[in-house]
Amino acid sequence: MLAMQREVTSVPLAVGRSDVAAHTGNRYGVPFPRTWSVHASELVAIAIGNGLLIVGMWVRHGGLEQLGSLAGILTATGQLTALSGTYLALLGIILMSRSPWLDQVFGTDRLAWAHRWIGFATVWLIVAHFTFTTAGYAMGIGLSLFDEAVTLITTYPYVLLAAVALALFVMLAVSSIRAARRRVGYETWFGLHLYAYLAVALGFAHQLVVGSDFSSDPVARAYWIALYAFAAACVLLFRVGQPLHLSLRHRLRVASVISEGPGVVSVYVTGRDLDRLAVRAGQFFQWRFLGRHGWWRHHPFSLSAAPNGQYLRLTIKDLGDDTRQLQHVRVGSRVLVEGPYGALTAARRTRQRVLLVACGIGIAPLRALLEDLPAGPGDLTLIYRARRQEDLVFRGEIDTLARLRGAAVHCIVGRRGVDLPADPLDASALGALVPDVRDRDIYLCGPVEMMDVVRPRLRSLGVPARQIHWERFDY
Repeated sequence: MLAMQREVTSVPLAVGRSDVAAHTGNRYGVPFPRTWSVHASELVAIAIGNGLLIVGMWVRHGGLEQLGSLAGILTATGQLTALSGTYLALLGIILMSRSPWLDQVFGTDRLAWAHRWIGFATVWLIVAHFTFTTAGYAMGIGLSLFDEAVTLITTYPYVLLAAVALALFVMLAVSSIRAARRRVGYETWFGLHLYAYLAVALGFAHQLVVGSDFSSDPVARAYWIALYAFAAACVLLFRVGQPLHLSLRHRLRVASVISEGPGVVSVYVTGRDLDRLAVRAGQFFQWRFLGRHGWWRHHPFSLSAAPNGQYLRLTIKDLGDDTRQLQHVRVGSRVLVEGPYGALTAARRTRQRVLLVACGIGIAPLRALLEDLPAGPGDLTLIYRARRQEDLVFRGEIDTLARLRGAAVHCIVGRRGVDLPADPLDASALGALVPDVRDRDIYLCGPVEMMDVVRPRLRSLGVPARQIHWERFDY
């Protein structure tokens, strides 16, 4: 039944119901996700304040008294790098805990970017801790650096735990280098990064035994235990509890799989009480399809139709790896979801008029926004870039939406230097297609390379950075 309705169900319902959005949510009355009155500056201040507090506790515990000798300076440096590295490791876990208030403020892609660089800093600090501490102890008793390292690891079990944690962190850092990430699939990369939790647990055990904060100051001990507990609670609540609650509440199943073009399918997911599922157009879920595809594998896909209370639609392009298998997901398969995530939504909008720029399968969330964004005739413009006519996914739906909503659509098809004389998305071309571009909000979605090129071109046309909205979906 959904296969027959897919081009008409999600379009006419939007017409004449814009008044619903003011009271209950989007154009179909589906509720919006909850929002919090928290700002990025406040969260950054909390993070910095905790870091300064940790350094202050180290000073209070006599850290500066060690600076009278070279061996003491090395040992003190090792202590500070250990405390800083541990704190950053916990902060990195919190950033990627899928906390809804963090996602609301920063967006998933910016959280992932911060997590990546905090992760590298964590590894360097922990390596520095091992190096400086070993050097300080060795100098204090007259051993070589190698002999002291062997003695510590083979004599003290808690040091062996720390060495294993260090090895795991180094493995994670190596696997996160861009060249290494190109050689492994997303699922392999994600599986490796689950070892971060083991590394942090081993570090916690090490800190319990030898950390000066744990051994001499009950207040500091309580503070550190609270940090670990908060990080663990965020992971359990938002990465385990919330997804299970969502999936059990709505009992999602695959209702239909529809071909949209070469190597592209749309999966329609139905369930119970979908009119109570809070989500915005432009957001994405992490999807787990039970069955032969494996419940342990999750896949980030945006909604390609506005939330309507009847079904959720995601669109999958065959890009290799698991996306090829998902082209054949079975009707009736149970579905587990995490989310919704992402900030590529109308909540970021600052102007009445909007420009949507899509490339390839990046059309999926922008097609949902084209349907859902409150707008009058002439307010919405879509630029859709594809290499071939058959790659224009949702062409019929987009034409229908454009006619119903009074939107302008520019489909740019062809290969640069072959079918097209010049770059069709350079600054002059964008300015010619949308002369009032600087007075619009711009939503970008497509390959990272495309977005990295188009953003500075929009800035050169006078578009303020706050009006350009985009998210990376790479890892």
